[in-house]
Amino acid sequence: MTYIPISPNERDAMLKTVGVKSLDDLFDAIPKKHRFPELDLPPALTEMEAASLLGEMASTNENVREHMISFLGAGAYHHYVPSVVDHMLRRGEFYTAYTPYQPEISQGTLQAIFEYQSLMTNLTGMEVSNASHYDGATATAEAVNLAYAQFRGKRKKIVMSPSVHPQYREVIRTYTQSLGLVEAGDEVSADLEVGPEALMSLIDTNTMLVVVQYPDFFGRIHDYTKLIEDAHAKGALVCIVANPTALLMLKTPADMGADIVVGEAQPFGIPLWFGGPYLGFFTTKKSYVHKMAGRLIGETVDNRGQRSYVLTLTAREQHIKRERATSNICSNQGLLALASAVYMSVLGKTGLQQVANLCYQKAHYAANELSKIDGFGLCFSDPFFHEFVLCCPKPASEVNAYLLDHGIFGGYDLGKDYPSLENHILMAFTEMNSKQEIDTLVEVLKEME
Repeated sequence: MTYIPISPNERDAMLKTVGVKSLDDLFDAIPKKHRFPELDLPPALTEMEAASLLGEMASTNENVREHMISFLGAGAYHHYVPSVVDHMLRRGEFYTAYTPYQPEISQGTLQAIFEYQSLMTNLTGMEVSNASHYDGATATAEAVNLAYAQFRGKRKKIVMSPSVHPQYREVIRTYTQSLGLVEAGDEVSADLEVGPEALMSLIDTNTMLVVVQYPDFFGRIHDYTKLIEDAHAKGALVCIVANPTALLMLKTPADMGADIVVGEAQPFGIPLWFGGPYLGFFTTKKSYVHKMAGRLIGETVDNRGQRSYVLTLTAREQHIKRERATSNICSNQGLLALASAVYMSVLGKTGLQQVANLCYQKAHYAANELSKIDGFGLCFSDPFFHEFVLCCPKPASEVNAYLLDHGIFGGYDLGKDYPSLENHILMAFTEMNSKQEIDTLVEVLKEME
């Protein structure tokens, strides 16, 4: 944040306005013994020395841009980010923590967020989108909150597929631990070969929400139309956690009848960044807009009849309802929503479809080549997009350690979350993985003893 200096006269005027005589008076609420603690800090560095030290520290990190080949996905993917995305984000008009409460001075920011919302509804086929949530996990948890509010707490059951991202499921449990909800779904995890129909027997008249993933955490593609029809017949809502890149090739969740579509928008213009900050998208039907958390921008006309943009349904926001707010989303999420909107706009529909197709084709080429190695093979026969589960002759941790020794980030060790899958790795492939890199992966695994 930029430091703005003030003169002594300006300082004194500010102190007089708040009703204190000196700067020290501002800290009266802090006990004296805690005001100036002894800090065990190293000697101060010059700017040049600090820059050199930080550069050395940063250079020890292994990253996918310079040093490593990566086949790691599981919710965060290495995609190409056009340079214009970062260029737009760093413009002073957008690069700010200011919340666009006053539309008369915020039309550019409001329009950018509105465009993001429009793009996300086109992508998912849903009617409304917010802007936005902190990541895919919190967006999914907010879908549970929406369902709870929709049924006014009278329904208490969530049916959640065991093939929903394990971290998403943990965040949902954290969000809802005081609501007295009942979670069902792990009952079918003993046999992960089973499709979505296995969840149908768990849905009853106490079910408020069914949560599934598309493609699921293991990369498999399922058509949830029948499951959604069954859930609706029992009065329950259905949330689909979707990979946005896959939606450029697959049937939209709206065509299946989904009530809520959420997910992680990191693949759309946001680097890996050591796990964040990311961007959770949230789309739903218009009938649920009053229960939807997150910022919402609307289009209207001003007193001159010109098109304009405003924060709409603002009574939901924290600056009005404080702790009772439905929406508690910070302005910086708007910056990441902008990144996603710029990415989608620059690539356009054709470019996005090309990215999706490259991911699909490269993953299927890799699956075919890896299946030829003795002891390795695909664990599931279901259709997949750009991730699949590779069965290995040894524990995934050993395979990944071997790959790391050869400059390769292997896939996600599924044994961490599913103890029965110790020898299973979730492999991900994007447009950033060249044929040469995939062939290198195959050759390295062939040499593994």
